[in-house]
Amino acid sequence: MFRDFFYIRKSDRQALLFVLLIGVVALGVLLFTGQRDTTDSSAVTTGDSTQQDSARFGNRQPYYQGEARAAERFPFDPNTADSTQLLRLGLRPWQVRNIYKYRARGGIYRKKEDFARLYGLSVKEYHELEPYIRISSDLSTPAATLFGEAEPSVRDTLKYPVKVEQPQSVNLNTSDTMQLRKVPGIGTAFARRIISYGQRLGGYVSTEQLREIEDFPAEAIPYFIVSHPTTHRINLNKLTLNQLQRHPYINFYQAKAIIDYRRLRGPLKSLQDLSLLKDFPPEAIHRLEPYVEF
Repeated sequence: MFRDFFYIRKSDRQALLFVLLIGVVALGVLLFTGQRDTTDSSAVTTGDSTQQDSARFGNRQPYYQGEARAAERFPFDPNTADSTQLLRLGLRPWQVRNIYKYRARGGIYRKKEDFARLYGLSVKEYHELEPYIRISSDLSTPAATLFGEAEPSVRDTLKYPVKVEQPQSVNLNTSDTMQLRKVPGIGTAFARRIISYGQRLGGYVSTEQLREIEDFPAEAIPYFIVSHPTTHRINLNKLTLNQLQRHPYINFYQAKAIIDYRRLRGPLKSLQDLSLLKDFPPEAIHRLEPYVEF
């Protein structure tokens, strides 16, 4: 039954195939024509956009197409030129920023060669710009020149004392730090150490005692003198162990030997009593002589 229902005669089948063929051809033509119209429309739009860009930028291409702007050449002062002028010269924006930062920190281009230090500036670019660099004398010349030569500054003798020259000399026991600093090679630190060591000794009796100060400059010793020395003497029979060893010429073992001598034999009567002790060789006794009493 179904077979009879879908049965088509041979002549009808040929007619149906012909109609289908015409439909496929017509559909192909329509699709081809529609695609061509779309392509033409895009071309027209692109052409209009190109014409609009040409009208906006003139003969120059817009910056987003990657073409660099042509550098111009004209006289300029790197100390006063603004960003627009620097960009027209062909400098890159980051180079212009560096110039502005340099000037903001107080930097001044005093001669043409100073501009060659601009970061990223090639030798070729500098040689092209060099003939156009104009450095204004108003910025590169100090204002003091408008009023002639400056008056010589007055030396601060408190901070920088005038040094003495031979045969001048400085007394070790009576000079303060400012007078001691007049000696060549003696600054504030050594002046304080000289006074401090003299106080520990009880006064200087010879300029050679300065050699006992650590790292003392030997070339400065001839500039010192000791006239009429008066020393502060210590009593070896009354001082404690700690008090004795504070003197530069008495160490711990010598101080202990003095204490033991006093405990076992009684008070000391002279330095000759110390000569019996092994801790006091002749040179140690000789150094102590100006500074002890009994």
